[in-house]
Amino acid sequence: MTATISTSAFACGRAQIRSHFRHLATVITVDGEIDADNADPIISYIRRMILAGDPVVLDLTGVKSCEPQCISLSERVAEDCRRAAVEWTLVASPAVIRSLAGADEAFPVATTVRAALHRFAAGIDSRRQILLPLVRKSA
Repeated sequence: MTATISTSAFACGRAQIRSHFRHLATVITVDGEIDADNADPIISYIRRMILAGDPVVLDLTGVKSCEPQCISLSERVAEDCRRAAVEWTLVASPAVIRSLAGADEAFPVATTVRAALHRFAAGIDSRRQILLPLVRKSA
């Protein structure tokens, strides 16, 4: 069982944004439409959720349409996460995948939020396995 703390939904034009702070990552969910009118406020909201040390899952599975802003949004999230030294994963709807048109290969992509969280858990387990022999030697 994973503990989840939810924030309220944020209306942003024809889109709704929610964030869930989970044990493994902060899940930011965008539903609706991303367009020229709401792309910057959506990016601003996402930037506030990128906390140093907490991986981010950007869940765009509820996005029905997005204009070219999807590429810009994904690039900005990637850059902000890189600067904060935070891992992140994009979970995209078919509309988002079409909008990215091959650019999605430049981003860490998972098919579901569950798969993204599993990837973060596997990474933690791998780091623990690497560090375990060091801890045993010092004890």
